Amino acid sequence: MVQFAIFRTCHLKRLDNHLLRLMKKSTSFVSKLLAIVAISVFASVATAETKVKLSDVHLCCGACQKGFERAVSKVSGSSVQVDRKAGSVVVSAGDAATVKKALNAIGRAGYYGKSDNSKLQIAEGKVGNGRLNNASVSGAHLCCGKCVKAIDEVVASVNGATGHDAKKGSKTFTIKGSYSAKELAAAFHKQGLSAQIK
Repeated sequence: MVQFAIFRTCHLKRLDNHLLRLMKKSTSFVSKLLAIVAISVFASVATAETKVKLSDVHLCCGACQKGFERAVSKVSGSSVQVDRKAGSVVVSAGDAATVKKALNAIGRAGYYGKSDNSKLQIAEGKVGNGRLNNASVSGAHLCCGKCVKAIDEVVASVNGATGHDAKKGSKTFTIKGSYSAKELAAAFHKQGLSAQIK
């Protein structure tokens, strides 16, 4: 009976030790698993990008595309993918603030596009509600004859606009006639262009 008790005690101690080792191993495994999950989540957050697609952008030629890419390249941490045939671009960065800076740079370079994100858009210039007479326009991208034809389209679509004196490479030009300021700004945007209108 004493021998059985000793045997039972020794056996239970071995069993306890074995269970303890298993618990340590399982705890170690769970800890490692949790660490892997945490690292994966952190990595996915760290690599998450903010992307904005712009459509109906004026990209009539290779020089238009280069001008667009050059504008985005000036903003550190941003990148752009251009689909010239579709007239669309995707602007990417590690955060929304950097994408916004890139969009502002695009607008300053004379381009415009409809954003798929209501919170991240190309800033529109301040335009009054009144009428303009022979408005001075600056900042629109005009690298070639096709760009100038886009200005022809602007004039043709605005009630009261009668002509323009824009040429390839013009920094400033005049839209002749008397017309709504907002209608003129909208017509530039429809052509995928941004401009300062006075």
